[in-house]
Amino acid sequence: MQRRTIHIDESPIRFERWLKYLPNWLQRFLPSGGGNHEDHHGKTMFGFTIFLLSESIVFLSFFFTYIALRLTHSHWLPPGVKGPELSIAVMVNTIVLLSSSLVIQLAENALKRHKINKFRWLWLTTSGMGAYFLIGEIKEWLGLDFGLSTGLVGGTFYLLTGFHALHVFSGIILQIIMLIRSFRARNYNKGHVGVSATTFFWHFVDGIWVILFSLIYLWKA
Repeated sequence: MQRRTIHIDESPIRFERWLKYLPNWLQRFLPSGGGNHEDHHGKTMFGFTIFLLSESIVFLSFFFTYIALRLTHSHWLPPGVKGPELSIAVMVNTIVLLSSSLVIQLAENALKRHKINKFRWLWLTTSGMGAYFLIGEIKEWLGLDFGLSTGLVGGTFYLLTGFHALHVFSGIILQIIMLIRSFRARNYNKGHVGVSATTFFWHFVDGIWVILFSLIYLWKA
């Protein structure tokens, strides 16, 4: 008979004492169970949250650098360059990407209620919306009147939007992996931490785009 493994919790922070006072949406991102090895979901989500916080620091460094450059350069756009413009296509892309956050959350909720087919369709819809955003962003890049080497406006624009697009692409890959796993018999019967982490990552990507959209398109040169 296999013995049950118990890991001693040596952390000075006793999560169980104050976990019940936190909102439900926050509780799932914190470990519980006093260090017991069964708490895979809580520990994984806690680790994934730390990973996203590190990603946030990278994005924040880009944001503050962009803001500092904009404030210290009165002539932001080179002569003859209009820069990125808030077009209808950009607004549609933004609406599609932000709406996908609602769709992926509905997909995860469907999986919690064991409605696997509904989960698959909503999950696939989210991936399609993400792909639509990426294609729209590539079309925008191809139609701009400046390139990566066109002064600070070119370097910062393509760095910010390109780095974000990389995260969108990564999110789509994660979604495809989770979708494929859903076709394995009883794969999600014991939990769906991968789906929860992917959903959280997608919300993070959408939140970053809100900041980027405000800095790039709403802040006029």
